[in-house]
Amino acid sequence: MEEPRKDLLMQVDGMTCQGCVNAVTKAIQRLDPGAQVDVDLEHGRVHVVTQAQSVEVARALDAAGYEAHAMTG
Repeated sequence: MEEPRKDLLMQVDGMTCQGCVNAVTKAIQRLDPGAQVDVDLEHGRVHVVTQAQSVEVARALDAAGYEAHAMTG
């Protein structure tokens, strides 16, 4: 049975440009290719609809060089 999709809001520190937006999006989509990712660069937040757990998303973002933690989920 497939995991249900979760609506997560992550605080991500270290994002400064469109390149960061692309890197964050790719890191999450490597974890879950079907994830929907919306990056709010100005506020340092990432909204994700995914089958992955928030801790998995945070680890993927940490591995990509960003400090991340879940605000929800």
